[in-house]
Amino acid sequence: MSAPQSDLSTTTSGAIPAQRTAPADAPPDSGAKHRRAHRGDWILLTWCVLLTVVMLGPLAAPGYVLSYDMVAVPDQALLPSSVGLSSAVPRAVPLDAAVAVLDTVLTGQLLQKLALAGIVLGAALGAGLALPKVRTGTRLVAASVYTWNAYVFERLVIGHWPTLIAYAALPWLLILGRRVRRGRTSAVAPSLLLVGASSLTPTGGLLAAALFGALVLAPGGRHGSRTRAISAVAVLALQAPWVVPSVLRPDPAVSDPSGVAAFAAASDSPLGLLGSLLTLGGIWNEGAVPDSRALPSAVALTMVVLVLAVLGATELRRHLGRAELATTGALAAAGLVVAVSSALPGGDAVLEWLVSEIPGGGLIRDGQKFLAWNALLVALAAAAGAARLARAAANRNTAAAVTLVAAVLPIAALPDLAWGAAGRLEPSRYPQEWADVRATLRAADGDGDVVVLPYQPFRRFPWAGDRAVLDPAPRYLGVEAVVPDALPVGGDTVVPGEDRRAAELAAALDGDDPARDLAVLGVGWVAVERDTPGTIPDGLLEALESVESNGVLDLYRVPGAIGTWTRIPPAPPVIAADIIFSVILIGASADVARIAFSRRRRSLRSQAS
Repeated sequence: MSAPQSDLSTTTSGAIPAQRTAPADAPPDSGAKHRRAHRGDWILLTWCVLLTVVMLGPLAAPGYVLSYDMVAVPDQALLPSSVGLSSAVPRAVPLDAAVAVLDTVLTGQLLQKLALAGIVLGAALGAGLALPKVRTGTRLVAASVYTWNAYVFERLVIGHWPTLIAYAALPWLLILGRRVRRGRTSAVAPSLLLVGASSLTPTGGLLAAALFGALVLAPGGRHGSRTRAISAVAVLALQAPWVVPSVLRPDPAVSDPSGVAAFAAASDSPLGLLGSLLTLGGIWNEGAVPDSRALPSAVALTMVVLVLAVLGATELRRHLGRAELATTGALAAAGLVVAVSSALPGGDAVLEWLVSEIPGGGLIRDGQKFLAWNALLVALAAAAGAARLARAAANRNTAAAVTLVAAVLPIAALPDLAWGAAGRLEPSRYPQEWADVRATLRAADGDGDVVVLPYQPFRRFPWAGDRAVLDPAPRYLGVEAVVPDALPVGGDTVVPGEDRRAAELAAALDGDDPARDLAVLGVGWVAVERDTPGTIPDGLLEALESVESNGVLDLYRVPGAIGTWTRIPPAPPVIAADIIFSVILIGASADVARIAFSRRRRSLRSQAS
């Protein structure tokens, strides 16, 4: 049998075989290029899955991840407060409503784990695809830098997973915004779905809406004025579920100015405040800071990532359009200014005025969370910088080595993000006594809301690793709860909350007749967590009716007539805002499904022909 001929090989005699030429009218063969692109997509996906597994592997164990503000429960009920119809500031609106609806289909712990895995995988894959027409290695670098950094670590540990939904959506919104600007109106619907998912909390809504809205409204592009108008109006309307109850609540949605200093960005590395922020750290809560941030080796490796970003900053002009580069650059600069503003001369005074006088101004107290925009720019620039170094390499092997090192560099710089943030994100299981009390409450006919004692927002439970966690009982018990919102921030500092009812209830618990005052404030139940630090008002429990006593979570009934708290936002406009939100998401989902079905049908027809 004769040996197969190839234009890249020689025969044993050293003669070069004649090359076969294609007919002049033959179409260009793009099969090899398509196969390379397809192989590159699978390599990127595999790398992103690997990053997700290494980061969140322990979450596969049964249980719920409880860490600071991250709370998940077996079956969260859909309550008026879930949509903002309560005295509290709507910080988790419409997030609580969305979780309550979704966990009727999925279990609470499965929903939490799918959400966290989807955030990490989505962020990595989106960043990897955000730079058009680059090599697979460059995409791997972008995925690593965007996913494996101090911002993701600190926001995961502090429990701000809804903010990370928007973080994961940002690179996808950049991609979709690019398509909209090129006249592809089919990209509007998936963009609105991502903005809607990000807008489950106010911060996420601001992060996503600012990026996509700026891209769509920026001058130039092939999209028409109608597309601009529809996109802009829809993006604004998606913020209505939290904006409307904030604006219409009887008590102003303003915050105490002392929160500016308490939640100001802080240095979490030897690089100082500015260096910490530039390397995507600087959270105010030292309990959420990765230990490796203090290591000289980690500092050096993190600085190398930043140097790559500086090296690739000018390269971004080769990959991003003018509007894309201007938008991402402007938002990154804005995020850095907001994060560092309290340290600037006069910055704290400006912030104190904003949070105390402007409704919703409290959103900027924790300015470090707006570094999400910076993370996107740093990831794309670092990937471009790595590609620039690879192009300058002497040969292909050296170029591949440079790219591989750049992709692994963020992991080496922050090793304690691996395996559930080095054990900080391990699942826990609720005691059976909690389920018993929940069943009792749901079967009871009594009026009134529940208050959980000790009356403080955060807990430490022996069955949850003795980690600080926002009290899960108000969501777990399935009835309306009055939750304290005065936040302890390091040491003895307490930032006053915005909920008038919560403040009056705190005063009632310290009063002469707390049982009577609780009834007046609309509280009909008292649950007592026995296995967490805190104090119980003297004489209160003796004045209540014991319903269930198990020594872990005890339940009491407040005697007498139970009043009703009426200082809440008016229901009709709040419900209207939720309907608008739902209609936009349903319409966008239907449009995405229609487009996907049409493409699939065209593909089948082309294969049949």
